[in-house]
Amino acid sequence: MQKSRITFGCLGIFVGFVLVLSILGSAYLINFALRPKVNKGRDYAGQLAVMKSRYTWIAPWVDSLNKAKAFHDTTIVAPDGDRHHAVYVAAPFKTAKTAVLVHGYTDCAMSMLHMGYLYNKVLGMNLFIPDLHASGKSEGKSIQMGWPDRLDVLRWIGIADSLFADSTGHARIVVHGISMGAATTMDVSGEQTPASVKCFVEDCGYTSVWDEFEYELADQFHLPAFPMLYTASALCKLKYGWSFGESSPLKQVAKCKKPMLFIHGGNDTYVPTRMVYPLYAAKPAPKQLVVFRRSAHARSYLDHHDAYTRIVSQFVQRYL
Repeated sequence: MQKSRITFGCLGIFVGFVLVLSILGSAYLINFALRPKVNKGRDYAGQLAVMKSRYTWIAPWVDSLNKAKAFHDTTIVAPDGDRHHAVYVAAPFKTAKTAVLVHGYTDCAMSMLHMGYLYNKVLGMNLFIPDLHASGKSEGKSIQMGWPDRLDVLRWIGIADSLFADSTGHARIVVHGISMGAATTMDVSGEQTPASVKCFVEDCGYTSVWDEFEYELADQFHLPAFPMLYTASALCKLKYGWSFGESSPLKQVAKCKKPMLFIHGGNDTYVPTRMVYPLYAAKPAPKQLVVFRRSAHARSYLDHHDAYTRIVSQFVQRYL
C-alpha cells in the first residue's frame, strides 16, 4: 500500500511537471509567434526601401507617387478600440476597378507595393492597402494570423467601395493577399462579401493556423504537436479570443462561390507547397491554380515577373 502511494505520488508530480512545462512552453510559443521581438512591418520607411531595392522596376513608379503626394492615409477604430491604418492610391484615370492588397506576417502596407505596381501602374486600378492589426501603423499588441483580421478587411472593403464607387454606387474589387495576407484573403472569402468584391487572389497561404504552426513546431523546434500546440491554442483562445483550429482558410474557401486564383511557389518550405492542393480542391468553381516551379515562399512574382503579371492580369480582367 505504501509503495502504491509513493508510485501514485511520483506519477502525480511527473504529470504536474509536464503540465507546467507544457503551459510555459505554450506561453513562449504564443509570444514567439504572435508578439515577435522583430516586427519589420513597424518600420514603414525601411520596408519601402526594401521593396524598391528588391523589385527595382517599381522604384520610378513609387518615386512618382511620392512626388505627386498620391499616397493617402485613412484610419478606422476596431471593436477593441485599437486604431487601424490603411493607405490608398487613386488610379491614373477614374475607374471603379480597385485592388485591396493584404500583406503578410510582420509586414505592412509598404510590403505590398510590388503588387501595387501590377494593379496601379500596369492595370490602371485604384489601390487600397491596410495595415493589419499590430502591423505597420495599426495599433495592437498581437498578430492575429488573418482570422480576426478578416473582419477588419471586410470593413476596409466597405471603405474602398465608398471611395472608388462609380455611377452604380459601387467599386469593382479584387482582394489579393500574400502569405498570411493570402490566408486572410481566404478567410474573408468565406464570409458574406459585398457585391463589389468580384474575385480573390491568394499567393502562398496556409491551410490553417494549426497546420502552419504544427509544421513550424516540427521544422524549427523538432517538437510534436502534442501537447504544446493544444495548450498554446487554448491559451490563445483564452487570451486573444481565437484558437488555432478555428482559423482555417481551408474551411473558409469551401464556402466561397466567387472566383479565386491560387498561386504558390513550387519550392516553398515556409508555407509548404503541398498546402495549396487541398485548398484548391476545397474551393468550388470558378477557380484557377498556378504553381511556379522552383520559387521559394512569396518569391513567385520576383522569379517569374512577366508570367505572374500576365496570369494575374488575365484572371482579374476576366471578372472585373
